[in-house]
Amino acid sequence: EHKRTLTIGRSHGMHAEPTTFGLKLAVWFDELRRHRVRLDLAIADIAVGQISGAVGTHAHIPPDLEEEVCADLGLGVELASNQVVQRDRHAFFLSVLAGIAGTLEKMTIEIRHLQRTEVGEVEEHFGEGNMGSSAMPHKRNPHQSERIAGLARLVRGYAQVGYENVPLWHERDISHSSAERVIFPDACIVLDYMLAETTELIDELVVYPARMVANLESTGGLIYSQRVLLALVDAGLDRQDAYRLIQRHAHAAWDEGQTFQDVIAADPIVQKRLAPDRLDELFDPWRQLEHLDETFIRLGFREPAHAVG
Repeated sequence: EHKRTLTIGRSHGMHAEPTTFGLKLAVWFDELRRHRVRLDLAIADIAVGQISGAVGTHAHIPPDLEEEVCADLGLGVELASNQVVQRDRHAFFLSVLAGIAGTLEKMTIEIRHLQRTEVGEVEEHFGEGNMGSSAMPHKRNPHQSERIAGLARLVRGYAQVGYENVPLWHERDISHSSAERVIFPDACIVLDYMLAETTELIDELVVYPARMVANLESTGGLIYSQRVLLALVDAGLDRQDAYRLIQRHAHAAWDEGQTFQDVIAADPIVQKRLAPDRLDELFDPWRQLEHLDETFIRLGFREPAHAVG
């Protein structure tokens, strides 16, 4: 839906170069897809059992009986064990859950930033009867995103406990036991809730394409500085000289409230090397998105994302 919804990409919180909102979503999609693979691996890795005795020597129960019992339970067998299944498996499982939670947090932090009043590019659905602030009736706060971000910290904390459960004493102690009674059910329940909340949030997300374009254009074309720089270098200008020229004009355009294209077009050095139609092309955002289709095809989406604007 938003493959061609033009927006500004940001690095270090600052305007960088044009992108699309759909590409933001595509990055999240691919990351969550990787998490599904990791989760399958973690579930398979933790699904083992053992009944090899007090210190893992099969002193009283032979290995073939252990294998039969585990098979009946749908479990693999811990190939070498002591009294317990080793907790690296459990730490891996919890780590994967924490990774998923971290991605959900990243998504909701992005939404929170884009919902800020001065940005205003997306917004959580705000239904009738919702309350943004108990003190300030005008506010529509991103409560759902904030809730998801907060719960991610909890899941990461459970993963840390999982790692601390790995180094048990000798063939076994029970320092892990009390903690595991909390961290495993809680981590799974919390993450399940986070996934449900995030799904609802994304399904109902309100997107403001016009505001995205307005923000993209708010710097007066400064976001195309790299394209102009590279074009001047390709036209024979020394890179350092080109960089200083572009920087000088970019700062002047910003300080004087002019568009970057107007300022740069008036420079004799630029006029000598770049024709007006070439300069127009350099300030066309879709020229930087010519490979958008390829990214979506890589992800398995075959419908072309032809640029429009």
